[in-house]
Amino acid sequence: MHKMRQFTAAVLIAAASSGCSIKRFAVNKLGNALASGGSTYESDDDPDLVGEALPFGLKLIESLLAESPRSKGLLQAAASGFTEYGYAFVDTRADEAMGDSVDRGKYLRNRARRLYLRANRYGLRGLEVSYPGIAAALDNEPEAAAARVRKPDIALLYWTAASLGLAISNSKSEPEMIVQLPAVDAMLRRVQELDEGFGAGAVWEAILSLESARAGVKPEVQQARMKKDFERALALSKGEHASTYVSYAEDACVPAQDRARFQEMIGKALAIDADRKPENRLANLVAQRRARWLLGRVDELFLEVAPTN
Repeated sequence: MHKMRQFTAAVLIAAASSGCSIKRFAVNKLGNALASGGSTYESDDDPDLVGEALPFGLKLIESLLAESPRSKGLLQAAASGFTEYGYAFVDTRADEAMGDSVDRGKYLRNRARRLYLRANRYGLRGLEVSYPGIAAALDNEPEAAAARVRKPDIALLYWTAASLGLAISNSKSEPEMIVQLPAVDAMLRRVQELDEGFGAGAVWEAILSLESARAGVKPEVQQARMKKDFERALALSKGEHASTYVSYAEDACVPAQDRARFQEMIGKALAIDADRKPENRLANLVAQRRARWLLGRVDELFLEVAPTN
């Protein structure tokens, strides 16, 4: 009995003295679980409810990161979470708000930009854990830097690229942001090399949107590239992602002033049954909301040529 008491006391003392490491271990395990995906949010049928709940979850992740600053799981969850929240619940609402209040629309767009940059910082921190110096290298030699990343970190690389790409799209008048496009391109191409089917076509859709932002490219060349990206994204998603159609309608059809094709794409996005694939329900509902808003602005987006007599 005495020996048992000694053993128990020793265990308690060891636990107390290593409390910080035990706590960090638990936090890291939670971070890995959060990064692995598959949350109830993805299958929710109420985007507004999710939008109101997400900020609490994001702040919780940041609190956990204070306990374990180098947890790749938590850093990936923060990078993806702030990117998705910024796009689905802030950025897309900015365009809608512009119709009622330009000031409100600008505020939301600036807020979305800050969220994207916060996400990007978390993504870069996550990559730095396994690839020291990669953040600086992406500025100077983006292709060589991105080539260092291996398949286990593909999701982290994708969200780091997506967050920066979205931030740039909200900062088109700022040269210091535009010059970072090669880094986004290099990261997305590396994701493509490692697994072109990542996110069931998500990387192809992201490259499509990136292509639309390139300057100095002949329109016919740009349209051909976007069509190729769209078709590959469509094949990999099996036509089950409404966002694929919405992205092509907005990024390719509007610049080309192809009204008929635009309406066809929006129609296909709205025709998707969001309940058929519960794991895609929330994303499809968010994309369909965007589709309906775009369809309501079709006469503003396309300039009709008056017939000649």
